[in-house]
Amino acid sequence: MTGHYTLWGTPHSLYTGKARSYLIKKQIAFVELTVSDPYFSNEVVPKVGHWVAPVVQSPEGKLIQDCTAIIDHVEARHAEVALTPAGPVQQVIAQFFDAFGSNYLLPAAMHYRWSFRAEQELFLRTEFARAIPTSLPYEQRLQTAGQLMDKFAGFLPNLGVQPEFFAAIEQAYVDLLDVLELHFQAYPYLLGGRPSVADFGMMAPLYAHLARDPVPAMLIRTRAPNVARWTERMNVAAIEDHDYADPGGAFPADDAIPETLVAVLKLAFALWNPGLTADAAQFDAWLAGLTDPAAGTLVSHDGARQVHPHVGMVAYDWRGVTMRRASHVHSLWHLARAQAAADTLQGDAAARLAALLESTGGTALMARRTARPIIRENNVLVLGQR
Repeated sequence: MTGHYTLWGTPHSLYTGKARSYLIKKQIAFVELTVSDPYFSNEVVPKVGHWVAPVVQSPEGKLIQDCTAIIDHVEARHAEVALTPAGPVQQVIAQFFDAFGSNYLLPAAMHYRWSFRAEQELFLRTEFARAIPTSLPYEQRLQTAGQLMDKFAGFLPNLGVQPEFFAAIEQAYVDLLDVLELHFQAYPYLLGGRPSVADFGMMAPLYAHLARDPVPAMLIRTRAPNVARWTERMNVAAIEDHDYADPGGAFPADDAIPETLVAVLKLAFALWNPGLTADAAQFDAWLAGLTDPAAGTLVSHDGARQVHPHVGMVAYDWRGVTMRRASHVHSLWHLARAQAAADTLQGDAAARLAALLESTGGTALMARRTARPIIRENNVLVLGQR
């Protein structure tokens, strides 16, 4: 390595889009390679322990998997460009949106990709072919891509993406686009004039799937053009954006939360709370069925290493339907980062956060805890200490 980071991923990868956007806005020197690179298969995957993208290699040769771990690693080593708001309440809200975008919106992203596969087959097949070694003839890459696509489309039932839920998923997504559109009419980024982990978390689903795939791209560009423009803005290094009378460049003073973001926050809590409640209950039930589980026990219903494991099925009422899907433990782990940030607040900051949560319906969600902490170790989720 010669002083730059290497990002392995693909253009159509949800989480590669998050990592890429962060590295661009951080203005870090990096080279992006696709997972078709033989070095990735031969050297990176065995060290990570399973096939997953993105993976970043540091200039020192350290491999980092998972977008959150990538951002933590780079932030700890590079103070500039500053992408963390100074305000403690702003930091909690940024962490919440990072978790919300990275997890809650995953089913919607997968729905718009795979439930409309026939309408965008050639585009998707071409994109997935980029992950196939270039040593193969192109037609063979397209054929192999189709097999990969079948595999990813097969994830839909565990995500709760089934025909009886399509209308509810789509209406929830449109409702979110509408409040985001109003916000991005006024501000270039979620927290105001500067990007933060809130933006990177939301970029994960809103870029690679929902702003690039043909069917959802038409929806976002015709229904929420300022949201679409934000996805473009998040892939250029400049911070200030002269689309706005005040081009930004700074977070709001005095730990303020933009009023237009409060409306987004209120909807996000309402959308995510029922599913998180069910996820937490199922995790605790799974944990109770284990015999004296030690710290480091793999969190998985079948003992297999997975990027997004589950610990059983859940069912809950959500927007007029009874949603049925696999539990999503990664959501609980990711949200716990925002909850931990909230737990450190004291005095006036704690009071202001409490008032914000009360007014937006987020008090119960942010107070919810699992019976045992979930931590990330060796690129998988495991039980923490009692």
